Amino acid sequence: MSHPPADPAAVLTALAGYGERYRLQDGLDAGEDWIAADRLADPASEELTRVLEAERTASGQVSAHATALTVMAVYAGTVTAPALLAWALYDQVLDVRPGNVALRLDDHHGFGTVALRRPRLAETSPMTADERLALLVGQVLDEHLFPLAEALRVRSRAGRRQLYGGIAQGCAAAFGAASRTPGADVDLLHRSYDAFLAACPPELGGLGELVRLSEGGREGLFYLRRTCCLFYTAVHGEKCASCCLDSVEDRVRAYRRVLAGAASPH
Repeated sequence: MSHPPADPAAVLTALAGYGERYRLQDGLDAGEDWIAADRLADPASEELTRVLEAERTASGQVSAHATALTVMAVYAGTVTAPALLAWALYDQVLDVRPGNVALRLDDHHGFGTVALRRPRLAETSPMTADERLALLVGQVLDEHLFPLAEALRVRSRAGRRQLYGGIAQGCAAAFGAASRTPGADVDLLHRSYDAFLAACPPELGGLGELVRLSEGGREGLFYLRRTCCLFYTAVHGEKCASCCLDSVEDRVRAYRRVLAGAASPH
């Protein structure tokens, strides 16, 4: 593992270096229109309605089903994903339980800002590595993403397997994006992902595969989905980068172009 930053603020600063989607704000600005993440587990909440409507408008979705799947994947890939990197890279467990997280919407696909009310780290020094990982999985999946998936299932009737596919993809994307940053320790990130997946409920492991590719002197991790997020049913008609409607060979070829610098993952 990398040497852990000394305090929560240092962890947040380090994570932001891996891309905007991993930037967590320290505290909530007064007077801003924040959405409390713990309200999203209520399928009838006004807050969940706002999140779904914002994503439907921004991404051009035409069905509640597809909108819910898009929200699930984006949420897992931004709101809780920084906690996975904090653990993998710095052996720290950020508190991303729903009660400590707030969101701001904007006009674009995804979320404008993700903030921690208190950027604290769990006290893990007396814990074993397995206990720290179990704490992380409990907070990210059991307390946060699975309840959100259930609320989205009730609200939209999207299938649980498809929603869990979004969770699996969003979590894997964190390890993949970090692996493609300059100077990344791909071995560490690959081992960390495997350890994380082994600690997750077994059904997540069958929803996709993380592959390690090399091209043009660069190396990185990429996720191959086995569930469809229906992103292509939006008005724009575009498919996601790992659309399972494309063959594995076509997706791997596209990912190699990313490593060669000829394309950008999305």
